[in-house]
Amino acid sequence: MAEPYDVIIIGSGPGGYVAAIRAAQLGLKTAIVEREHLAGICSNWGCIPTKALLRSAEIFHFAEHAKNYGLKVEGKVTPDLKAIVERSRGIAQRMNGGVGFLMKKNKVDVIWGEAKLTKAASGEKPAEIVVSKPSKKPMEPQAPLPKNTKGEGTYTAKHIILATGARPRALPGIETDGNLIWTYFEAMVPPEMPKSLLVMGSGAIGIEFASFYRTMGVDVTVVELLPAVMPVEDAEISAFAKKQFEKQGMKIILEAKVTKVEKAANSITAHVEMKDGKVEKITADRLISAVGVQGNVENLGLEALGVKTDRGTVVIDGYGKTNVPGIYAIGDVAGPPMLAHKAEHEAVICVEKIAGLSNVHPMDKLKIPGCTYCNPQVASVGLTEAKAKAEGRDIRVGRFPFVANGKAIALGEDQGLVKTIFDKKTGQLLGAHMVGAEVTELIQGFVVAMNLETTEEELMHSIFPHPTLSEMMKESVLDAYGRALNA
Repeated sequence: MAEPYDVIIIGSGPGGYVAAIRAAQLGLKTAIVEREHLAGICSNWGCIPTKALLRSAEIFHFAEHAKNYGLKVEGKVTPDLKAIVERSRGIAQRMNGGVGFLMKKNKVDVIWGEAKLTKAASGEKPAEIVVSKPSKKPMEPQAPLPKNTKGEGTYTAKHIILATGARPRALPGIETDGNLIWTYFEAMVPPEMPKSLLVMGSGAIGIEFASFYRTMGVDVTVVELLPAVMPVEDAEISAFAKKQFEKQGMKIILEAKVTKVEKAANSITAHVEMKDGKVEKITADRLISAVGVQGNVENLGLEALGVKTDRGTVVIDGYGKTNVPGIYAIGDVAGPPMLAHKAEHEAVICVEKIAGLSNVHPMDKLKIPGCTYCNPQVASVGLTEAKAKAEGRDIRVGRFPFVANGKAIALGEDQGLVKTIFDKKTGQLLGAHMVGAEVTELIQGFVVAMNLETTEEELMHSIFPHPTLSEMMKESVLDAYGRALNA
């Protein structure tokens, strides 16, 4: 048997490949196991290719409204679906190959196949995994693998990190079929544009696809079980976004659930149960099921080794440790929030703790930003107003509208809102919530402020450049204290 690795990571998504790179940087002999595609779901079928689709939709929207910017476009602008999808898939392949390059650059061995834990670490004996031929055929070919790629066999390591990610959750009786009922996989590569679409679930995945297809001219209906669209967001931001979606022609049905789906040759009819118990039948060409994701915990050998799981995810402490020595978990498989940037940060914490660094601290989940790339964009960090009040906080709330910002007006993007929440006694920034153009880029300013424990006074004394959208961030802070200058 070959000399054991210090660390083997199972899964090469954002958490996995970042863990591998950081381990290599710290001088640990490292390998990463992948069964389908380097870079994981995020770069291949999630974060990146969906943003490529949404960018195409945005450009299409601008072209359709060129006259609003004093421009003439001769003839009708029409989307080329095949080219749009090809562009998105090309970007995914580029990301895929990039991770392969990073593994080679950092001297991380790639082991191609499907891993199963067979032995936990015991005393001086390392943990063991068996890598077999992948049981699942990838949806697309993998980019050329690094020369240091290994294959099937038995491998050992002092530390095993699970970074196996998650997959779309299926509702009993409404399972996806890849044809009439889609997950985000099929929604990303439609063979033709449907005329009508029903989206089940209004979280980030559901609302982003609803936004893409609606912008491309599809008749879109969104069904959400809870009383608000994007229910994790601040209620005021959610309500603002809902109005904008509806102005675009999107139909949103809240406090309702799809109880049954009937399939025809090229359409579905969904039975939608309303809040009052009445059932409405909605027919659409296709249905996207976006009711959440579940961790990939199956077929890893966790049960045999006694690794504790809870509701489909691996139970860990603040450093990624499971209840079994030498076995760790990070990212989506380790539970919510299921976000790529959370997985990356969790990866660094886990590896640095393994390496024995002294200044490693558990992640503060309250300071993890959330971004939804619909139109308008939504971004947030920290407590919502409702949660702050529920915690018994005495708060100050500031608001500033896009319509009062010169840059937003010049961009033709004057519909939006920036909202900040402060502790009245200490001036601590408790939460920040935004809806409008480019807020997914702006939110990081508030994330840094929260991480540095910045007070309202320090934010007020910070100079924001003019003219920028970021000025609204400062104005929102000023408004919380009755000092807004431009509204």
